[in-house]
Amino acid sequence: MRVVEGGVCAVRGVKASGCKEGKNGLAIITGGGPAAGVFTTNKVTAAPVIVTRRHLIESQQILAVAANSGIANAFTGPNGTEDAERIAESLARRLHIRTTDVAVGSTGIIGTPLNVGWIDSKISEVLLTMTDVADGSLEAARAIMTTDSTPKQIAVEVDGVAIGGIAKGAGMIEPQLSTMLAFIYTDALLTADILQTCLKKAADLSFNMVVVDGDTSTNDTVLLIATGESSSAIDIDDFQNALNFVCVELAKMIARDGEGATKMMEVTVAGARNNDDAIKAAKAVVRSPLVKTALFGADPNWGRIVTAVGYSGAFMDPEALSLALSDGKGASVVLVEKGLIKSASADRLDAEALSEIMNRTEISILVDLGVGAAAATAWGCDLTDDYVRINAEYTT
Repeated sequence: MRVVEGGVCAVRGVKASGCKEGKNGLAIITGGGPAAGVFTTNKVTAAPVIVTRRHLIESQQILAVAANSGIANAFTGPNGTEDAERIAESLARRLHIRTTDVAVGSTGIIGTPLNVGWIDSKISEVLLTMTDVADGSLEAARAIMTTDSTPKQIAVEVDGVAIGGIAKGAGMIEPQLSTMLAFIYTDALLTADILQTCLKKAADLSFNMVVVDGDTSTNDTVLLIATGESSSAIDIDDFQNALNFVCVELAKMIARDGEGATKMMEVTVAGARNNDDAIKAAKAVVRSPLVKTALFGADPNWGRIVTAVGYSGAFMDPEALSLALSDGKGASVVLVEKGLIKSASADRLDAEALSEIMNRTEISILVDLGVGAAAATAWGCDLTDDYVRINAEYTT
């Protein structure tokens, strides 16, 4: 497997583009075939999620995607659902495909009606700039940004098959499958059922292990769409591994770009009794406001980490727990070993190494529960005053 340029446009049969005007944007991606999706579990479910789920059930394929930023079209009632359908119908009519072959996505302010007129007027404009080169994917990724500071895209090639994706997400991030959207394409020849199985596995390892602020969005949508245009057959395990990589990399981009974030943390919990316990403990650490603020202040207040593990609901024995902090590049300081405190302040070299680690932009937290063999990794970011400012002024 190798990383390649082009995002979704690295995939045979895919074209993309987008436009942005202030806070409002529209991305369109065309090309497709069998499709799968995972969505928010929030009981306040946005209209585009309702519509796209319905289309997937009815059609089992997606041939085009229209995603807007600026307005989430969530908590907008029956009119919101009708508006989402109108967007799908408008794009389908222009592409001469069925409305049920179109997926829609939205991100932005909740409780505000969609500006259907603006989106409809921009569909024709964006279609004129559609391209299968890298610029198209980049423009689409930019168009769906809200508080994101950078577009998010990646592509890989394995055994003659390409997988490429774009995503957005910076705040309201704790997928329970952020506000997050991800559109992933492959030119592998795979059925919708196989895609669904693969996507669920990949999402559980990636998007479902990212926490920026602990809020589950109304609009979370991850789609996996196959054009089937590669002439190469691929082993399903190789495909799964490549898809996992793409999803994890997009998830890490979201964590790095958390609203106001200055640091990313990668938390690995090993030695858990089972997978559920490993996940609970890892997500508790990345979710903890106290861990997040310690990260922001470069304060090695490791007691907050073990406290989060303790209330996570995972089975643990404090006397078996070990904890280390690392920069992910070789430098590591053990703080607790099988329940015994290893004070970095007692060793000048360790204290200096710990200070350097805490001032890195990416920090690895390694927890070994010492009670089993299961492990899980989660990603998050620090909590800064800029996060408060961004969200205090979101609609103003």
